[in-house]
Amino acid sequence: MTIVLRMRRAALPLALAAAFTPSAFAQVATLAETVVTATRVATRADQLVSDVTVIDRAAIEAGTARTLTELLARTPGLQMTGNGGRGKQSGVFIRGAEPRHTLLLVDGVRVGSATAGIPNWETIPLEMIERIEILKGPASALYGSDGVGGVVQVFTRKGVEGFHPYAAITAGSTSHWDASGGVSGGRGGWTYSFGAQRTQEKGFNATQPYVPFGNFNADRDGFRQTAVNGSLGYRFNENWRADATVLASDGRSNYDDGAGVDSLAAIRSLAAQVGVKGRILPGWQSELSVAQGNDTNNSIRASFPGNFRTEQTQWTWQNNIDTPVGVAVAGLEHRVQDVSATTAYTVTSRTINSAFLGLNGNAGGHAWQLNARQDRNSQFGDANTWFAGYGYRFTPSWRVHASYGTSFVAPSFNQLYFPGFGNPALQPERGRNRDFGVTYTQGAHEVKLVRFDNRIRGFMTNTTLPVNIPRVRIEGWSLAYTGKVDALNLSASADSLDPRNQVSGARLPRRAKEQYTVAADYRLGAWSFGGSLLHVGSRYDDVANRIAMGSYTTADAFATWQFAKDLSVQLKLNNLADKRYETAYGYNQPGREFYATLRWQPK
Repeated sequence: MTIVLRMRRAALPLALAAAFTPSAFAQVATLAETVVTATRVATRADQLVSDVTVIDRAAIEAGTARTLTELLARTPGLQMTGNGGRGKQSGVFIRGAEPRHTLLLVDGVRVGSATAGIPNWETIPLEMIERIEILKGPASALYGSDGVGGVVQVFTRKGVEGFHPYAAITAGSTSHWDASGGVSGGRGGWTYSFGAQRTQEKGFNATQPYVPFGNFNADRDGFRQTAVNGSLGYRFNENWRADATVLASDGRSNYDDGAGVDSLAAIRSLAAQVGVKGRILPGWQSELSVAQGNDTNNSIRASFPGNFRTEQTQWTWQNNIDTPVGVAVAGLEHRVQDVSATTAYTVTSRTINSAFLGLNGNAGGHAWQLNARQDRNSQFGDANTWFAGYGYRFTPSWRVHASYGTSFVAPSFNQLYFPGFGNPALQPERGRNRDFGVTYTQGAHEVKLVRFDNRIRGFMTNTTLPVNIPRVRIEGWSLAYTGKVDALNLSASADSLDPRNQVSGARLPRRAKEQYTVAADYRLGAWSFGGSLLHVGSRYDDVANRIAMGSYTTADAFATWQFAKDLSVQLKLNNLADKRYETAYGYNQPGREFYATLRWQPK
């Protein structure tokens, strides 16, 4: 492991590929997963022309991540930034794109702030997640604005036939505890689920004295949250069904915005949708849904108080039609963004009307995908985006894929209108992305190497005020391995990234040029053991590259004991070496922490 981290970057892809050559392992047949985020229709993962990672419930429970952003940061091609611990503002870089370039969906519902322009990751508890699909690469031709770097779609727990209760309680460092429980099931044509969670901790001091803007305050910055999720579905007949889902959270987060004030904010979110889908004719499925995503951040106590609320309402009509060359997708969307705040914005609402088309197909070893979309924004007019990709499996083990796609992102309300900090003349960014990948699969082992090149025109960045700079280029590669040898699960990844302002030559802030991960877990009877290592290279915190942040390496470990048929206890130890590190200048990340979880899951 140490040898790998010290190798020259140019030699690393070949070294890792050789180290994990699957021919040395026992061969186990596996079935490809089915994903929907990359095409908007259910598609086998081994037939996609895009780079997609899936994290299931078992992986979430076996992992050592404390938050959703920590979990994603251990995924090939992703990095994170955070202003402290739980409940503090955080962001995710997909392939080096901005945090505002990552689109977050919860059961298909857009979640995020139209004022800040980023998703609110802190409002989604891990216990309520059943599955995560991560699409890496431009997604504007599928979902519109914001998907420049990619899409993270979270699927909450859903009902299945039978009766399935569950519960868990966790206690740990910084006076942390959380309790969660729920039930899911189904009978006849009905399915249902309901879950609730309460989290609370005193936390740690989020800032250092040198934090920007004088925000330092030497106190503990705690967090508490109550969240609920639910779903209800009914199948009318073999062709038609209706579904509804909701995830709502209400949190309180202490944060630092100056000495002498124990600042506190209320952080709330809602993702809700209801829809009906069915088969109109043989080979023609139609779906109509209405969704609402709300994001609220209100000051309760603060040196600089402010209340901000985003409400996004979206209607979607999508049709999937079987054709001789694949599944054709056609649909319309109508989305309204409304903001309300104590800040006086010049404009507080905008409407986006969209039409999209797609074609996904495969034959023999060939696979293809075409997408086109038009978004008509009431502020910025029309934006046309498209995507084209092709994949070919030339042997049972070897597959290549290539794609080209365009993207755009509209400025946030803060970037446009925040008094003293906004620029109403700001224009949308437009990007062009190329990627090429090769995958080797043998039994339960897979090695994937992806090369990407994302070029963005009119990139929005801050000097004194937000401005569009002419050109940014983000290029690099990502190498990943996953495998299984009997009861041993293995994974490793290596990412190389060059995110650069092509005018000044400066590197884009908070991205590391190199990131490596290694993880393993082993099951022995009633026991499971595992650990992971994350190495993140040095970064700059500012656009001028004057403020440097050093590299860091953290190691985590866990052990789980299934001491009864339906009961298990898990111990986790995070940041074993108590490494002090920052992902944003002046903001602390957690030191060594210990957690114990008792879980009840009837089999």
